[in-house]
Amino acid sequence: MPDNASTPAAMSRHEEAMRILADVPREPGVPKPDPILVADHVTRSFGGLKAVDVSHVEIQRGSITALVGPNGAGKTTFFNLLTGFDTPDTGSWLFNGKDLAGVPSYRVARMGMVRTFQLTKALSKMTVIDNMRLGATHQVGERMLQALLGLWRGQEKTVTAQADELLARFKLLEKREDFAGSLSGGQRKLLEMARSLMTDPTMVMLDEPMAGVNPALTQSLLEHIKGLREQGMTVLFVEHDMDVVRDISDWVIVMAQGSVIAEGPPGEVMRNEAVISAYLGGHHDKALTDSGVSFTEEASGT
Repeated sequence: MPDNASTPAAMSRHEEAMRILADVPREPGVPKPDPILVADHVTRSFGGLKAVDVSHVEIQRGSITALVGPNGAGKTTFFNLLTGFDTPDTGSWLFNGKDLAGVPSYRVARMGMVRTFQLTKALSKMTVIDNMRLGATHQVGERMLQALLGLWRGQEKTVTAQADELLARFKLLEKREDFAGSLSGGQRKLLEMARSLMTDPTMVMLDEPMAGVNPALTQSLLEHIKGLREQGMTVLFVEHDMDVVRDISDWVIVMAQGSVIAEGPPGEVMRNEAVISAYLGGHHDKALTDSGVSFTEEASGT
């Protein structure tokens, strides 16, 4: 898959996303001009705790949207519901106009929505290249008759070529024959992102892509995420680092206590009083800043 992020057409995709979102009202659950994902009245409870209670959310096609909020806000649970890794109590959601309710995660991936995890799911006792091959879909070798007849060999060459191209792009080609378990935390994040692209997705969901990544690889990961948008994909990601959110996102959705409380461009969201209040109630050990505006953790500091 070619890296065309430097071409004029690719560079305009960020500008186009910003132009489309410029006139969208800054309010929770606001409709988008061309949503790829729409969720309605999605709820999930664990015992007496309602972890997710999302009335309406739309994700704009071709943009990078950040999903943020204090610890326990329900972000990852919402992710799991949208991608088929958990079952909601109520609600419906559409991806590219198709109902995903009750669709298992592997079929969601085949439909074009793939995800990564905060704790990477690389198969540690398999080589990097075999992890990549495993990510390809519709492999004839998965069917018994075709496997017995050896009909998979031609496809495997194509799959391997695609995998090597992605490994080169993510600077993992020299690790091709290494066991995935020998990679650093950051390299595993890169491998998981590269493997997700083996399905040629239209939407990529990233759960805390920067968690556990050393500073040397952080910038590389950021550029790869931007590159997904420049290739026409839609990105929805969970992140706690507000510098990362401000750097790469076109739009931010804020959750607190399971619900969406704010939406908008990153600079505006970080100055939203409801967001500041949510972080005051949710964090006690870290200050979040945006160009001098501080989300302080102590009420006395506001």
